[in-house]
Amino acid sequence: MRILLLLCCLLSLPLAAQFETGSLDLGRDTIHYLINFPTGYDRYDEKYPLVLFLHGGGESGNDLEKVKLNGLPRHIAAGDTFPFITLAPQNKYVRGFWDLTALAHLLNDIEATHRIDPDRIYLTGLSRGGLGAWLLAMNHPDRFAALAPVCGAVPASYDIWIPENLPIWVFHGADDGLIHPSESIRMVENLRQKKMKPMPKLTIYEGVKHNSWERAYADPELYKWLLAQRRQPSDDR
Repeated sequence: MRILLLLCCLLSLPLAAQFETGSLDLGRDTIHYLINFPTGYDRYDEKYPLVLFLHGGGESGNDLEKVKLNGLPRHIAAGDTFPFITLAPQNKYVRGFWDLTALAHLLNDIEATHRIDPDRIYLTGLSRGGLGAWLLAMNHPDRFAALAPVCGAVPASYDIWIPENLPIWVFHGADDGLIHPSESIRMVENLRQKKMKPMPKLTIYEGVKHNSWERAYADPELYKWLLAQRRQPSDDR
C-alpha cells in the first residue's frame, strides 16, 4: 500500500518540477544537458521562451547532478517553477572553457525539436559560465533576446562585437576576489559609451564575494526583466 501511495505521489508531480536529461552527438564529441519545461508545456501547443543557463567551473565534468548545485538549476531542483524552458548543458572540461560551437549546435537542435519562441531566447551564466555567455553572445549577435552574465570574466576589449540593441543586465559582488568586479564594470562602461539602446544595467552587491549568483538568481526581477525582452532585428540580419 505504501509503495502504491508513493507511486501515486510521484506520478502526480507536475512536469515543471522535474528535469529531463539529454545529450547531443556532435560526431567526435557529445554534449550532455538538463532541460526543464514549464507547467502546461505538455498540454498546450504554444511556443515558449527559453533560458540557456551556463554553469560555473565547479559544476564542470561528467556528472549532470552537479549542474543543479548553483544558479537557476538549483532553484528548479528545490521546486521553484518558471514560465520558460530552462536548458542547462554541462561543460565537460574541468580545466577548460565552454565549447561555443557545441553550445550553438545544441541550441539549434533544441529549437528544432521543441516549441521554442525564436524571439525569446535568453542567455545567462555564472562565473566561467558568465564568460561563456559573453562570448556566445559575441559569436551569435543576432540569436538572443537578452543577456544576463553573473560574476564572469569579461573580454571588454571586444565590446564592439556586442550588438547595440541587445538588452544586458550584469551582476557582480563588490568583494569578489576571484573575478574582480572591475571586469564587469569596465565592460558596462564600454557598452554605455556606445550609446546602446537600451543602456546596459549593472548590479553590484556590496559585501558579496564571488557567490553573487545566490542573490542574482533569487531575484524575481531578473526573470521579469528577461521575459519582457524580445529579440530585435539588427542591421546585419
